[in-house]
Amino acid sequence: MAKSARCKSIPAAMKATHDAILALTDDFCGEHLNPEYRDLARRMTAALCRKRPSPLASGQPRGWACGIIYELGQLNFLSDPATRPCMASADICAGFGVSPSTMHAKAKAVSTALDTSRMDPTWMLRSLIEQNPLIWMASVNGLLVDLRDMPQEVQEIASKKGIIPFIPAEPRE
Repeated sequence: MAKSARCKSIPAAMKATHDAILALTDDFCGEHLNPEYRDLARRMTAALCRKRPSPLASGQPRGWACGIIYELGQLNFLSDPATRPCMASADICAGFGVSPSTMHAKAKAVSTALDTSRMDPTWMLRSLIEQNPLIWMASVNGLLVDLRDMPQEVQEIASKKGIIPFIPAEPRE
């Protein structure tokens, strides 16, 4: 499997930790969640490894893996029965063999290090991004518009400026 340029930028000192956490999150997502969660967990792990100092430098990989999955679940409404997949926090703890206090502590450290929030498209599942109208709204000449309904040229400008996460008409990796 080809690795993205981002994965290659893991500091050498964090490579073993990165790989250990990815093995755990990949297995968990493959068994209980989906490829969208797996990809987000990979990106989040890489981002945490690049932090100076990295919070992942101390502690057990399974605790961090659990915290990363829990934080992604919080951001993407994983415990909401109306969403698929759906999973309770106790099941996440059991899947990694860690206590709830460890899971919450690691998730808090992840959230603090990456300054996460529920409406940030950086850590949202693509399926949620596409359904969330707030991400696509912008003020154009004082009028609130849905950028998905604007011409392609406007969408390209908005994407380049970081106003929208991607151009809706274009396929995405």
